[in-house]
Amino acid sequence: MALSKLPARADSAALSRLASSVPTDETREEIPVEAPYSGINIQTIPASTSADVSAAVERAREAQPAWADRPVSERAEAVLRFHDLVLDERRELLDVAQLESGKARIDAFEEILDVATTARHYAHRADEYLEPERRKGAFPVLTDTRVYRHPVGVVGVISPWNYPLTLSVTDALPALLAGNAVVVKPAEETPFSALLLRDLLREAGVPNDSFQVVTGRGSEAGAALVEESDFVCFTGGTETGRKVAEQAGANLTDCSLELGGKNPMVVLPDADIGKAVSGAIQGCFTNAGQLCIAFERLYVHESIYDEFLDRLVRRTRGLDLSPGYDFGPDVGSLIGSDQLETVESHVEDALSKGADVLTGGRARPDLGPYFFEPTVLTGVSDEMELAREETFGPVVAVESFDSVADAIELANDSEYGLNASVWTEDGDRGRKVARQIECGTVNINDAYAAAWASVDAPMGGMKDSGLGRRHGREGFEKYTEAQTVAEQRAGSVTAPPEGVPDGWYAKAMLVSLRAMKRLPGVR
Repeated sequence: MALSKLPARADSAALSRLASSVPTDETREEIPVEAPYSGINIQTIPASTSADVSAAVERAREAQPAWADRPVSERAEAVLRFHDLVLDERRELLDVAQLESGKARIDAFEEILDVATTARHYAHRADEYLEPERRKGAFPVLTDTRVYRHPVGVVGVISPWNYPLTLSVTDALPALLAGNAVVVKPAEETPFSALLLRDLLREAGVPNDSFQVVTGRGSEAGAALVEESDFVCFTGGTETGRKVAEQAGANLTDCSLELGGKNPMVVLPDADIGKAVSGAIQGCFTNAGQLCIAFERLYVHESIYDEFLDRLVRRTRGLDLSPGYDFGPDVGSLIGSDQLETVESHVEDALSKGADVLTGGRARPDLGPYFFEPTVLTGVSDEMELAREETFGPVVAVESFDSVADAIELANDSEYGLNASVWTEDGDRGRKVARQIECGTVNINDAYAAAWASVDAPMGGMKDSGLGRRHGREGFEKYTEAQTVAEQRAGSVTAPPEGVPDGWYAKAMLVSLRAMKRLPGVR
């Protein structure tokens, strides 16, 4: 579809305005931004330097105390206004997200749902999360102990290209509500979604310098943001995540990292095959497989393997792979040439070593430069790149198993541990299996949305899939410093009162300790 047919908010002039709003000290090198559907450069963004990032962080640091001084209720009201604006401006947000990422509109709409859900949740819970908390004191009645939470300062968010709406702002919202300022460095492939969201936050009442977007390459702008921030939130590949963690650690800067995945789906013999196949379609091919929590490994019990595989292949062949800025297509484009090269390389390597393609397996340049068919493989073995490396495309390997113990072992046989799924009609059995899978989230009878959309519960990775958590109380408190304030109302905790011999004091303390062991209220 021609760029000229897009709504005005996504046309060249509108994108140019957004690009020119990125603050730089002087004219910078321009980075072209490509539309994956066509391969055409739609606009350029400035390649912010480390000096530009430092200036943005300094502005944020100056603005942060005034933002933190506002009542939590005022900050929450701004985020709730942002919630409404996201819904009101959804068409423009969807157009821009599709334009720069190449995803199907239904996948972009999932981001709208996620942003609104996260905004609503944290806006309504921020006051609770920041309420001073009474803890048990050193001695009952005599010691009053409370925990206060303070903002860390400036939070740096480095977001990837695969979910440019969700990952540019949903990690920032709890940080803002906690009283921090935020500087976001979006992927250079998808900067305009972040810039649009910045404008909506400002319209909602967040001060300009309290939420900023800097554009540029990760090697310079991203590294500078890690260096300057008081907390770093990074979503991306494991290799880059290690570098971020190393740089942050050298500065004793705390960070959270959601990294790669090679996610398994386990289908037990009592599963509803139709529902499991639908779950596999969603879990494998949403966003053309460019989803950190997508499945690349399917393990199906041998008693239902043939029927499951037959249905999966038929459903996969029926998917609508095509470009389009309206609802309708099921699967969109890959993001660019590097991603297409990785997907093609993994499939070709698997085929050369004996794997079978049951459907798909080809690039589709007739649809656009980076389209690749949804692909189902069998016969994948450990010596193939596809077996262990993250493909991050619409490709899945299917294998049978004969016992639940084998399925769990297969699911855990990976360096990654981000997301998994278990399919069974027995909820107790499903939970038992889920608890044995080494992943930060496990869904029962759902691909990924059940756990992801449960924003009151933490989400993140085990093993090489990351550190820290987003969502829930954990995803809020990581942006705060905990401070304990203890008031001793009488006497001293560790020293005898004046005039009392040390020996008498020691005996009295021993009696008190033995008594407190038997009192449930002071344990």
